[in-house]
Amino acid sequence: MNRTRLDHKIVRLQQIETLLLDHPEGMTQAELARRLGVNRSTIHRNLADVSSYVYEDGGRVFIDRKAYLVSVRFNLHEALSIHLAARLLTQTLDRQNPNAASALRKLGVALERLAPLISAHLGRSAEAIEEDARWQDANYLHILETLTMSWAERRKVRIWFSGSSSEPVREFTFSTYYIEPGAAGRSTYAIGLRQPPDEVRTFKIERIQRAELLREPFAIPEDFDPSALLHDAWGIWYTGEEPVEVILKFGPRATKRVGETRWHRSEQVVPQADGSLLWRALIAEPREMLPWIRGWGAEVEVIAPPELREALINEVRLMTKTYHLD
Repeated sequence: MNRTRLDHKIVRLQQIETLLLDHPEGMTQAELARRLGVNRSTIHRNLADVSSYVYEDGGRVFIDRKAYLVSVRFNLHEALSIHLAARLLTQTLDRQNPNAASALRKLGVALERLAPLISAHLGRSAEAIEEDARWQDANYLHILETLTMSWAERRKVRIWFSGSSSEPVREFTFSTYYIEPGAAGRSTYAIGLRQPPDEVRTFKIERIQRAELLREPFAIPEDFDPSALLHDAWGIWYTGEEPVEVILKFGPRATKRVGETRWHRSEQVVPQADGSLLWRALIAEPREMLPWIRGWGAEVEVIAPPELREALINEVRLMTKTYHLD
């Protein structure tokens, strides 16, 4: 059997497993053949390869859930973590993503016996990711899948990128070293080597207009560590400079909420005698914090650094004009 035929067979065996897991009532060999677009004789041969956990009864094929083993197992508390992660994923994605939905369904099936309620909610999260109200963006999905293949197979990719609607589309060769989500902006980023200028750069995937996988291979440098790269970042922005100390003063009405969450790994929180709170952290690029700081409104004052404080002062001036205030 050549490599291509073997790959097709492996994929088909996985598809048979998934179909049977989704149909506890069982399926006939004819139904399986029709769903997978192959001859019934092919299904008959394939079922022999998975006979350890698939059986036939009354003309229908079933998966033996007692014998079937998933590759990852969870205890109940781990299952809850999966549920929470799924809910965050559902809330963060603004586009339909059938791959994410399929992953959640598979997790739901894996947890069906252990935690049926969590399993059901994982299925609902999958449905939410595929709902019609969510943005249908086939081009984005294709680009994300292309970058995933680039990362997995260590193959360079050609991308066409525009930083904003006013910028022209530029063409680069890119080596995908890492893919990172940005929860705050509901975005996904690719970090890797851009050519030109042969430097590590970060691209917001939503701003990539087009992507083509190339045959040219690349190697990820041994010293590339995304955790170290983003160590001081507020989200996704990083620099080669030392991090900057950010000092914020939160008013009494916000101190409880601020103290309930650890917002950054380097933060230090010091309550003040007047009920306010001083918040300090070392941040790679303080400008990335602006949307978060704005969200606190008048309950926060930027103390340092001066350029961040000035940026907020300028925004306050602009807001007074927007709302026609003296």
